[in-house]
Amino acid sequence: MGNLLYYIAVILVIGWLIGFVGYNAGGLIHILLVIALIVVVLRVIQGKSPV
Repeated sequence: MGNLLYYIAVILVIGWLIGFVGYNAGGLIHILLVIALIVVVLRVIQGKSPV
């Protein structure tokens, strides 16, 4: 499960960079990036490894 979250986070960061440069789907990419960050923070709060 941890590896899956890591891969999703990497894909979201790459997608965010593409969206930031291309600005076509920037809004959606930023929302997904915020969701990924919230998931990581929740895992830290719960005492699990962040990624």
